[in-house]
Amino acid sequence: MAPPKEKAPITTAKTIAENRRAKFDYFLEDNLEAGIMLLGTEIKSLRMGRANIAESYAAVEGREIVLINADIPPYAQANRFNHEPRRPRKLLLHRKQIDKLIGAVQKDGQTIIPVRLYLNGDGKAKLEIALAKGKKLHDKREATAERDWQRDKARLLRDKG
Repeated sequence: MAPPKEKAPITTAKTIAENRRAKFDYFLEDNLEAGIMLLGTEIKSLRMGRANIAESYAAVEGREIVLINADIPPYAQANRFNHEPRRPRKLLLHRKQIDKLIGAVQKDGQTIIPVRLYLNGDGKAKLEIALAKGKKLHDKREATAERDWQRDKARLLRDKG
C-alpha cells in the first residue's frame, strides 16, 4: 500500500488593496511583510475585500511601527461593535526588522510606504511595506514650454520652405 499523499500548502494570496501611486511617487528599495493588529470587525471587512491604503503611510511611534490613515470601512452587520475606519494600526514585525526600519527612517531619511494589503493562504491579513526614497518630480511647465516651442519651430520651418 502506497503512503498517503501530503496536501500541498495553500500559497494563494488574495490582494485586497494596492497602493499603485507608491511606485510612481517613490523608488521602492526594500520590501518587508508585516502583520497588522486588527479588531474583530476589521478582519471581516477585509475578507469582504473592502479597504483602501492609497492615502496611508507608516510612521515610527516610540519603538513601534504604526500604519496611519488606512481606510477599513465598518462591517455593516456588526454596527454596535464596529471600529473607527481610519484608526492607527500597529504593524507586527520582528525586533530586528523594526530596528532596521527605524534606522533607515532616522539616518537615511527614507519613508515607509505600504504597497499592498492582502490575505495570505492561511487567511491572515498581511501588509507589504517598502523602504522608499522620493522621486524628483519634474516641472510640467518646462515640458509644456519645450513641446510648444518644438511645435512652433516646426510650423515656422514648414511655412518658410
